[in-house]
Amino acid sequence: MKINTRIQLSVMMFLEFFIWGSWYVTMGTYLLQTLKATGLQTGAAYAANSIATMISPFLVGMIADRYFSAQKFMGVLHLIGAALLYLATTIHDPKLFFWIILAYSLMYMPTIALSNSVAFRQMQKPDKEFPSVRVWGTIGWIVTGLVMGVISIKGINNIATTSIPFYIAAAASLVLGIFSFTLPPTPPQATGNASMAQILGLDALVLFKDKAYLVFFISAILICIPLSFYYSFANNFLSEAGMENATSKMTLGQMSEAFFMILIPIIFTKWGVKKILLVAMLAWIIRFLFFSFGNMQESVWMLYAGIILHGICYDFFFVTGFIYTETKAGDKVKNAAQGLITFATYGLGMFIGSYLSGIVADYYTVGNKINWPSFWLVPVGVTMVVMVFFLLFFRERSKELKK
Repeated sequence: MKINTRIQLSVMMFLEFFIWGSWYVTMGTYLLQTLKATGLQTGAAYAANSIATMISPFLVGMIADRYFSAQKFMGVLHLIGAALLYLATTIHDPKLFFWIILAYSLMYMPTIALSNSVAFRQMQKPDKEFPSVRVWGTIGWIVTGLVMGVISIKGINNIATTSIPFYIAAAASLVLGIFSFTLPPTPPQATGNASMAQILGLDALVLFKDKAYLVFFISAILICIPLSFYYSFANNFLSEAGMENATSKMTLGQMSEAFFMILIPIIFTKWGVKKILLVAMLAWIIRFLFFSFGNMQESVWMLYAGIILHGICYDFFFVTGFIYTETKAGDKVKNAAQGLITFATYGLGMFIGSYLSGIVADYYTVGNKINWPSFWLVPVGVTMVVMVFFLLFFRERSKELKK
């Protein structure tokens, strides 16, 4: 791959995740503290992303793969997204805000698959070249938090309660929308009509004949329920706990994610999928217990440890899960299998979790404050149930996946 192409793709990945990180982390705090939304309305706003994840295969499979160059389609979606993000800053009704975020998410979520398509089509050895390009997405997410921290230092006490993150995301989306038209040409390759089953990746349902994979698949959906508690409410929790520049401090989680991602190939070979997934679930339990019992006065280390555990929580389950899926799928259903597991986790699982976290937040709200110790014990319980289910029923006998 030429150096100019590598730079272009790296900038693309940086901006792609810079945009997402700019508004996604702080939206819960903005809704709860500024728009005075309920917990359920906050959860619904995060569920919009999951709804878009479940719908985006239609856009990519039916339109982008057949009629438009990936880089041009991505550019159009980001330009529309920039306008919607700006519009979100003018909305003060949480109910209307949900529809704007849903419309934006429907524009943004397909661009993740499109950016991957653009990158892969320029690579001769994707397994070796893609990680060094994709890591710039993680860096982009980290930089968003650091930018928020710098702005807070300049005089804004809690930037998460303002519309500034949406302005920043809108500006970055505008830049990426324009930049996308300069990316290497990635013309459509699919021809003919595709069945709805092919578009949705339902060809991969054949994997469910393997009981071990079916148990993993169900566990993956269920584990996304507690994951949603973290994404929807962690920023607001840390801010209320008294952590200054909480948005900036939360980038420690992405730094941890980048570190553990490097270790996954080594650990996967030595431990095998079962041990890695169990360690991930145990990390989720420990993280939420730290949040439940930690505070800024006597046990601030628990709050920071809960953030840093993100690397194990995310990488050990999701990255391992995607590798496991790739290993189990045959050549004919590899793409469909990855699409199906993404649909189930970031789509269905987080959709359920986002709404449930909102319901739990409302249940434990007294006055205008959420009872955080009780709130965080709920995902502890959910994760423990998933862990027991996984222990009882997961029996992986494949030679290539050591136990």
